[in-house]
Amino acid sequence: MKKLDIDFYNSTNLKSYNLDAVMKYQLSMLDRMDVFTRRHSENVANLVCRICEYLHCSKVFTIHATICAYLHDVGKLFVPPEILNKPGRLTEEEYNIMKKHTTFGYDMCMKDLKLRPYSDGALYHHEALNGSGYPQGLTKKDIPYVAQIIRVADEYDAIVTKRQYKTHVNISETLKDLIKDAKPTDYMKTVALDVVRENYKVGKINPKALKALFKVVIDDTLYEISCVIDYINYLNEQIHRLEKIEKYALKAQKAKKDKDKDYYREGMRMLFENGEDFDNYTQVLDEYRIAVITREDVKDKLYNEIKIIKKLRI
Repeated sequence: MKKLDIDFYNSTNLKSYNLDAVMKYQLSMLDRMDVFTRRHSENVANLVCRICEYLHCSKVFTIHATICAYLHDVGKLFVPPEILNKPGRLTEEEYNIMKKHTTFGYDMCMKDLKLRPYSDGALYHHEALNGSGYPQGLTKKDIPYVAQIIRVADEYDAIVTKRQYKTHVNISETLKDLIKDAKPTDYMKTVALDVVRENYKVGKINPKALKALFKVVIDDTLYEISCVIDYINYLNEQIHRLEKIEKYALKAQKAKKDKDKDYYREGMRMLFENGEDFDNYTQVLDEYRIAVITREDVKDKLYNEIKIIKKLRI
């Protein structure tokens, strides 16, 4: 049975820009990263590019933001592998070292004239609008817009990866978690009064960028639905072929003359594919029928996800 392969992020929009020529040198930095960090960087850049489109950003800014997103975690090159790849929870000391990837990345970009224009993504992508982020604890007015967009994409991909999503079914739960980060929190009760007055209505992440992410997720969910529908159509074609084999088998059983039996069995043989034979075709047919039911259920759940996402409010 043919496998259904779906890219979790549909990168059609990203490919619409001629980014390769612009980013050839910048992206060479990613070759030095571990596989996990590189894939994360590519995912975040994909999302940032498409979020920018929904925010109606200029092409120049969109390309700039996309490159910043590719390089946002470049500082992790300088984080010890035993900390970066630790499977369990980091200690407070290890976490403090991990947080330095922002300044490591910034320093690396600033020392290289070709990377210097994209240093904001590396330094500021963990800053929060309400001042609770790092490394500088900046608030909304001081955080570059590009970094605010990258933070939304970065958090989304981190959650998706942690929860090991292979499909957009239940993806609305991730978006609900991000909504919490877009709203004010009790954190403000613990900081100085002047900061409270300025930021008491602000959450951690940019709500406009988050709304744009919702649209990107809906696009990707629709893309997955189209892939599932194509796969269901393929399965139905296979079922139709196997049902024809089944009819030939029935006619062969009813035939009284050997030449007629041979005729129908040869017809069956001509329709066999991918290791199918007289002994297993009925089992294959049952598997295809079950697969259709399973995929129809996935399709319905994906459509339901879109309905849920459209009702979400920030």
